[in-house]
Amino acid sequence: QVQLVESGGGLVQAGGSLRLSCAASGRTVSSYAMGWFRQAPGKEREFVAGIMRSGSSAAYADSVKGRFTASRNIANNAMSLQMNSLKPEDTAVYYCAARSLGSSWSIRDIEYWGQGTQVTVSS
Repeated sequence: QVQLVESGGGLVQAGGSLRLSCAASGRTVSSYAMGWFRQAPGKEREFVAGIMRSGSSAAYADSVKGRFTASRNIANNAMSLQMNSLKPEDTAVYYCAARSLGSSWSIRDIEYWGQGTQVTVSS
């Protein structure tokens, strides 16, 4: 029903920047809130950023607040994550996600996931 495809991951030195993109499609995709999660090796998948379907309200994990910016193009439902001042601890697989229910951005609220894109930040 909703298809999500991430792109833009890669290798960057600490202090550098990357911009991730998520192409979203499906008949009902405009009714979903969308966000980003990440999962580092050996760690639980965690919330990074979320944006409501209006594209005007965003939430961020404390660990990325002030460094990452999520945005949503309401015309085509594409979503981006601008990541600045990257740190080695940002290294993870980043996933685009969509939900129609919930308010806390818990993993259990997520209905659709992208395939993930690897972000590696070197020291």
